Parts: sequence; structure tokens; C-alpha cells
Amino acid sequence: MTRRPTLVAVSGPPGAGKTTLAHALADALGWPAVCRDEIKERMAATSADPAGHLDLETLAVFFRTIGELLTSGTSVVAEAAFQDRLWRPGLEPLADLAGIRVVRCVVDPELARLRITRRAAEEPSRAVHADAELLGRIAEGKQPIESWVPIALDLPCLVVDTTQGWQPPLARIVEFATA
Repeated sequence: MTRRPTLVAVSGPPGAGKTTLAHALADALGWPAVCRDEIKERMAATSADPAGHLDLETLAVFFRTIGELLTSGTSVVAEAAFQDRLWRPGLEPLADLAGIRVVRCVVDPELARLRITRRAAEEPSRAVHADAELLGRIAEGKQPIESWVPIALDLPCLVVDTTQGWQPPLARIVEFATA
């Protein structure tokens, strides 16, 4: 019997280090990484209206790409800052295709704010994500990092603190992904 593929959903609030962890995990596993922000940045770069609203289109492409990989029998690491209301409808149909495991990144809120500030200043492709507006909402208390809502599905979940490296370490995260 062929083993079903695995989907590891790396989630967490903005600035939690999800993309860095997702790529390291995918490299360690030899699996592809599908990162929502990277898809949106590439779509914006090739769009006739790069300032347009790509969020819904990106959401569809993100989950369609994951579904196609899983349908082909390929395990995948998927990463996005989606809250439960966006992850849930995208993940539930994928449960028929793969075993799903959730890695939830947590981070000190001030460090998250500093990370968002740094990447907004250093990475021009981040403009499509409206990081400056996000930082404004955080500063005004309208969208604190702590208000992010984790995936609330009955799935195996490992919490990884990214404040100082990864706790637990990558080797333990790999074990969780392949259990």
C-alpha cells in the first residue's frame, strides 16, 4: 500500500518566522515549499495591475497548488499567515488527499513588529503586502500580533517558538512532520 502524502501547514502571525522555517523544513524533508506571500509577490510582479487586489486570487492559487501536489502523491510544506477563517475552508477538503499536520509559529510580539519593519524596508517585493499599513494598525492597537487566530481543526499540532531560533529545534520539527 502506498503511503498518503503529508501536508505540513506552517502558520502563525505576521513576523513569526514562518517562511524561514517552512523553507528549512522543506529542505530537510526534500519536499516542495508553497508559500502564500511568495505566490502573491510573483503574481503582482507579472500582473497588468500589480496594485490590484490579489488576495482572493492568491488564496485560490495557493490552495490549488497544494491540492495538485498532494493529488500527484507529493508531500508538501505550505506556509501562510492565514487565520483560522481562511485556513479552515482551504484545509478541510485536503484532508481527503493527505495527512495534515500543523506547525504553529509563536513569537514575541515586539520581535514580530521589528521583523515586519525590517522586511518592509529591505525587501521591495513586500510592498504588495501592505506592511506599512499593517504596522500602522499594530501601532494603533487595531491589529495586535496577539490577536492572530490559530488553525482550530482537530489536527496534530506542534507549537514552535521562533523568538530565539526554533524551540523545539528543526530535528524535532522534522520528526513531527513525518510521524
